[in-house]
Amino acid sequence: MGWDRATPFIIDLQVNAEDIDGLGHANNAVYVTWLERCAWRHSQRLGLDLVEYRRLDRAMAVVRHEIDYLAAAYEGDELQLATWIVDWDQRLKMNRHFQLIRPSDNTTLLRAQTTFVCIELSTGRPKRMPPEFIEGYGPALMTSGILID
Repeated sequence: MGWDRATPFIIDLQVNAEDIDGLGHANNAVYVTWLERCAWRHSQRLGLDLVEYRRLDRAMAVVRHEIDYLAAAYEGDELQLATWIVDWDQRLKMNRHFQLIRPSDNTTLLRAQTTFVCIELSTGRPKRMPPEFIEGYGPALMTSGILID
């Protein structure tokens, strides 16, 4: 598979009829939903789920998406979406990269970056990451691993 970086966290997706817009391909809003799903599943795998977020009164909230739509997805396509945590300040901000591939022809359909800020759930205000976030997200941080062809 042509992943941009080593050791991706990957989820499998299938384009369903309800994902298709009037132009006959997956709607751009659906891709944002997929990005969120992938980030959540990765966080859950790292031991940071909604239960833990609520217990800690902290969450990682999206403040910016940057998405490059490179090719269309169509109903019935089976896709794989990968994510990597590529940068963080261990205080407030964390950045993820994403890549969406259609394995049947190894086409990259999308590349995206998302910036998250740690917030206190009870107030909605930015708040320093608790030690549990440092311990959970830290091991997943890409320190290098960019693949060069």
